[in-house]
Amino acid sequence: MNTKTIADYANVHVNTVRLYEQWSYISPVPRAANGYRQYSAVHQQQMMIARLAFRQELIQNNLRKRATKIVQLSGREQFQEALNEATSYFNHLKAEHQFVLEAIHEVEQLLCETPSAPVPLQTHKQMAQRLQLTEETLRNWERNGLYKIERNRQNRRQYYERDYQKLLMIRTLRSAHFSIAAILHLFEQLDNFTPGVDIKNLLNKPKFTQYFLYVTDQLELNLRKAMTDVTEIKQRLSSLIASTHA
Repeated sequence: MNTKTIADYANVHVNTVRLYEQWSYISPVPRAANGYRQYSAVHQQQMMIARLAFRQELIQNNLRKRATKIVQLSGREQFQEALNEATSYFNHLKAEHQFVLEAIHEVEQLLCETPSAPVPLQTHKQMAQRLQLTEETLRNWERNGLYKIERNRQNRRQYYERDYQKLLMIRTLRSAHFSIAAILHLFEQLDNFTPGVDIKNLLNKPKFTQYFLYVTDQLELNLRKAMTDVTEIKQRLSSLIASTHA
């Protein structure tokens, strides 16, 4: 098959096919006597493996690098090694997805808790220590509008228990790689919070008025899609392994 045929099959531009060959994402392509490239069924599979691996823009925890490694191994026709890496990658994605779900669950639990009895005011330094965060991290969250804090007559921040609860929510979501934009959207929706609100749904649907959708805004959804894609990658690699041993 020619370049256009395989490009149409993978739903990419013909230049992308040439780039994938240049980057060794697919095996070296032989040429006919007239100089035209001649692609095989193996190249078809390798193209689809690359497209599936890069379909979800996951940048946290070196996930992109792991996806690239699978594609590179496939391009070198090291299909068994690529399958092993894909299996490991799937398990990593699964763990990341579970972590996100746990973070969302923790937020839901925090929202349903009744704040404890008032405690003495805490300083900026004391709150940072309580949350095991740096003082600069708290200042950064405040600058980005994630929370507002009262100040005393000396213009020093003073924290109440309600502030601790909100900061704990922020810390949980940030540790799960949710973007500041996604968390801001969540808090806007929770201004009139009632028990039973679907936190996961809110995080997966940013406002239409947002000009930019950060990669992590739909992290939970993208992780699920990525696991589906990797499952298909594993199937294609297994098929390639079977064909080489036939």
